[in-house]
Amino acid sequence: QVQLVESGGGLVQAGGSLGLSCAASGNFLSINAMGWYRQAPGKQRELVAQIISGGTTNYADSVKGRFTISRDNAKNTVYLQMNSLKPEDTAIYYCNVVWFKSILDRKGSWGQGTQVTVSS
Repeated sequence: QVQLVESGGGLVQAGGSLGLSCAASGNFLSINAMGWYRQAPGKQRELVAQIISGGTTNYADSVKGRFTISRDNAKNTVYLQMNSLKPEDTAIYYCNVVWFKSILDRKGSWGQGTQVTVSS
């Protein structure tokens, strides 16, 4: 199983910046994709950003140019740098990791979530 420990988040004024990190640990063969999702009250969980093992990144249109995702493969850690934050970025942010238990056994794990609140 894989355990995810998230850190970062908090309260910031609009236009400010915050950083999130998520460290994966446990018994796994390899990690494929690492990413961040968010869920605002009354809304569905949505992909914010994802980075694949080769370095390919995907971003939600709403965060392109403001958020940057990166990963440290040696530390099995993914980061999300959020700049120019807007009130609509307020949500609980969840780390998600796709990992392989064996070559043919792919699994996914979620972090516990961390609150990001952007005040206007």
